[in-house]
Amino acid sequence: MDSEEKAELKAKIEADLAALRADIVGLEESTQPIAPDVSLGRLTRMDAIQNKSVNEAALAESRVKLEKLKDALRKLDAPEFGRCDSCGDAIAPARLAYMPETTRCVNCA
Repeated sequence: MDSEEKAELKAKIEADLAALRADIVGLEESTQPIAPDVSLGRLTRMDAIQNKSVNEAALAESRVKLEKLKDALRKLDAPEFGRCDSCGDAIAPARLAYMPETTRCVNCA
């Protein structure tokens, strides 16, 4: 991976981090407890509780991805960046462009 590709990847990671942080803020707001004094119908309350659960799962996944992206950004200049953790082969640049947080090649994933 040359310096131009690394610069493009760094810009993509930073953009992904900014978008993910904004998503996390929105998800944190949508996972607040549902107040029992709010007059909702029984079905509406059940729907709100289900949506809250879905948003909690999405929030957990987003936080994991955020940490992986931060880790990828820290390791970007390391010589082992872009190498598969399992087999040691180079990870395809297209895969890194799509999923910069990945640590495995397509065959090992």
